[in-house]
Amino acid sequence: MTDPLDELRELTARLRDAAARLRDDSLSAEEAAELIETCASLAAEAGAELDRRSRDASAEPSAGQGELL
Repeated sequence: MTDPLDELRELTARLRDAAARLRDDSLSAEEAAELIETCASLAAEAGAELDRRSRDASAEPSAGQGELL
């Protein structure tokens, strides 16, 4: 069984790697611009995943909620 947070961990690791590469002084301006676009895409993907998880979690009744009705 896979951990449901694996996708977010993968995205986080890729963002960290990209940030480390951005700190490399040997990057050309074009390479840095491409890497920044990659970071923006990864961040958007992570944000969408977090939103999806938040919606899924709020749609599920809390433990014991059904018993009160």
